[in-house]
Amino acid sequence: MFGTYDAAFVQAMYEEYLRDPTSVGQEWRELFENGKLAELPVIPVERAPSAVSRTPASAATPSLPAHAVPANASPITGPAARLVQNMTESLTVPTATSFRDIAATTLDARRKALNAQLAASGKKISFTHLIGYGIVQAAKRFPVMTHHFQEIDGKPHRVDPGGIGLGLAVDVEKKDGSRGLVVPVIKHAEAMDFAAFHAAYEALVEKARTNRLMPDDFAGGTIQLTNPGTLGTVASVPRLMKGQGSIIATGTIRDVAGAKIITITSTYDHRIIQGAESGMFLRTLDSLLQGEERFYDGVTESLAKTGTGESGMVAPKPPPPPAPTIPQSPVPVAASSDDLKYVAAAYALVRAHRNFGYLAAHLDPLGSEPPGDPSLDPGRLGLTPEIMARIPAEVLRIYVPGQTLAEALPNLRATYCGTIAYEVEHIGSHEERLWLRQVIESGQHRRPLSHDGKKQLLARLTAVDALERFLHKAYLGQKRFSIEGLDMTVPMLDFTIELAATHGTRKTVIGMAHRGRLNVLAHVVNVPYETILAEFEGGGKEETPENEGATAGTGDVKYHHGAEGVYHTAGGVDMAVTLSPNPSHLESVNPVVEGRARADQTNRSGPAAEHDVNVALPVLLHGDAAFAGQGVVAETFNLARLRGYTTGAISPRALTCPSSTSMPTIPKRASRPCGSR
Repeated sequence: MFGTYDAAFVQAMYEEYLRDPTSVGQEWRELFENGKLAELPVIPVERAPSAVSRTPASAATPSLPAHAVPANASPITGPAARLVQNMTESLTVPTATSFRDIAATTLDARRKALNAQLAASGKKISFTHLIGYGIVQAAKRFPVMTHHFQEIDGKPHRVDPGGIGLGLAVDVEKKDGSRGLVVPVIKHAEAMDFAAFHAAYEALVEKARTNRLMPDDFAGGTIQLTNPGTLGTVASVPRLMKGQGSIIATGTIRDVAGAKIITITSTYDHRIIQGAESGMFLRTLDSLLQGEERFYDGVTESLAKTGTGESGMVAPKPPPPPAPTIPQSPVPVAASSDDLKYVAAAYALVRAHRNFGYLAAHLDPLGSEPPGDPSLDPGRLGLTPEIMARIPAEVLRIYVPGQTLAEALPNLRATYCGTIAYEVEHIGSHEERLWLRQVIESGQHRRPLSHDGKKQLLARLTAVDALERFLHKAYLGQKRFSIEGLDMTVPMLDFTIELAATHGTRKTVIGMAHRGRLNVLAHVVNVPYETILAEFEGGGKEETPENEGATAGTGDVKYHHGAEGVYHTAGGVDMAVTLSPNPSHLESVNPVVEGRARADQTNRSGPAAEHDVNVALPVLLHGDAAFAGQGVVAETFNLARLRGYTTGAISPRALTCPSSTSMPTIPKRASRPCGSR
């Protein structure tokens, strides 16, 4: 029931009770008289004899010899001794800590705006109010952060409390002038709107500072917030006690290169919470504090509700006001220069996200923070939340949901600064750029898979993985470039071919690197397993100067030869698929694939050659380093724009496994002239 500092507080209350039972509240007397201290062992303290204390002097524990105690040593008793015991026990909890630097510019601006609205009511919103409410909303998304570890009958268990009780570390001044912390709990915070949360928060703080906390105020905590930042602490790693799952600590808001930054840490019990879960929890908290998912809109709406108080109840909405009787003037009102300035700044913000949003995208699978770009900060453009709420989204020609810039900006950030990055503004064709913007920002390409589609994807990935596992076990030690970590390459090729088939394409020409080539041969080109395995069994001829070319063997590399096959689409269309042969200088296959596709697209049976780009589709798969680092790639893209070389479309894929961790990434930038059609 009682945590680290609460137990010390209860110890002090118990000592007061021992001196004078009437000096504590009725609930405290019942707790002490009924012996419900349970997990709170009382530490004896020396005190004057009283009617309550009847221990005879002869029964007192003899003191240690004087020579065993240093002259400058003083005993730790009372609440301080309880704190020593708690801290010692905390060493048995295996913890880890996640750190995240969060931009506080939006948080600061929205807090000031809220306080301006509440000035007449006498209420005030602090940073901790908003962060605490954000923690509750993030914990609803990741309830594992509220679980705790318990050993039952000698076996480890994870305990789900079934709700969110947010413990608040409150600094209090004692009667003797010393300071300490207590941690009362906001119970069932997951069911509160912000107005109710704020009222409960303030009530607990007031009770703590007037020494009116009751035992029930400490019960039900599942996650704790501590704020050493008020003392100037940049970041902290608090101790985790038995029965706790996680503690969130906020540091002071500091200025870094003109930007306001706050460091938030998540210290968690590593037996039940993993680092990725803690990291995703902090990432969600970050996105909420940046205003995503209408976080501040919900706060504002909650505070604006009539009748909202500590109970969190909402009164019925008042009837709508009568329609104005004054006719509207048909003459448009001229916009002020300030309005035009803000609209221009808003459009600059939109362009910054389209051009540089990828710099703030979370593309690293290992979790490093992106560098970001100052142009993505609306504060630098003089755009406050109030100003953005006045700018209609339609004048900015954006396609994300939202009626105003304030509503649309979180969606724009989620689109361009999420886990997928887009960079299309360098493409020379205006029509192509416009089409790409519409598709990207409207989310047309993010259609969720159907139930059957999910099962088909699982079956496809299972087949891909099964082949790799078999080859690894059966031919261990033989040269093989696995598709492991890039398993989605095959479903991506499936989707590309299926989409091309619906547009009348009947042939696909593929050029690719060694990695994953066997799986593409087996599952896209449909080369029989027997043919592939024969190469491992020595069925291929050795490659020598005398038998180079199409008749050559592969030697110890099973990847130089090409293959032809038929891909059967879900719609019943047969697509001819050619995997072009290529040497170890992998990117040299690019112009060859383009040339083969161009030849397939050209009909020379008549008096004049007829070129139809829908007949064949070239697909190039690269490693991302080769994509940016070898000139043949850029040359192929640039030639694709010329009338005599174009194939109508190039479908490039950049694949990599950084540091042999088998994690796919996409290159952040190709050369500016490189653009696909």
